[in-house]
Amino acid sequence: MPMINTPMTATADDAPLIGRTLVRAFDDDPMMRWFFPDDASREVRLGRYFTTVFTRQYVRHGRCERTAVAAAFWVPPEALDKAVPDAETIQELQDILGDRAPLFRDAVEATARHAPRDPHWYLALIGADPAAQGRGHGAALLRSGLAQADAAGMPVRLESSKPSNLPFYEHFGFTVREEQQLPGGGPVLWAMERLPRRPADV
Repeated sequence: MPMINTPMTATADDAPLIGRTLVRAFDDDPMMRWFFPDDASREVRLGRYFTTVFTRQYVRHGRCERTAVAAAFWVPPEALDKAVPDAETIQELQDILGDRAPLFRDAVEATARHAPRDPHWYLALIGADPAAQGRGHGAALLRSGLAQADAAGMPVRLESSKPSNLPFYEHFGFTVREEQQLPGGGPVLWAMERLPRRPADV
């Protein structure tokens, strides 16, 4: 039986499902593998990481949607200053990252220095279980958020460290705004932007 790919609002109760989904989705992501290089512990640490940022950060201040096998975390312009980790969340993330915490901090700070300050929607994260990729789950979540940004007349921004994802985003109107090498020998991060569209342009 096919799984319905209609987006629905994600709540804190969905944390276990979202954590499992994103662990699978980001297992081969260059940035996640850089933060969590140990194969033996990556799955557990990734699960803790995604659960923490979802429950303590994005579900509180962002707009989170999911299907049965995919999830997306969006931050509207009015929440950009709020959807950042508080001191308790930072401590929890440091515990999860262990000796990789300084690299994580430097990467976040470097990315923040390059972030535009004008109002925009931010796609913090989107991922689908690889077993269900190609069935429209990620595309449905992306379209849902883009429609909200378009209705508000706002650009959308994101970063990706996985070059194979760039054509997917370009298909939906994103262009590469900047290519950034993360400090400490980290991967390349592509900052992308999509300008707002009128309904007739979609």
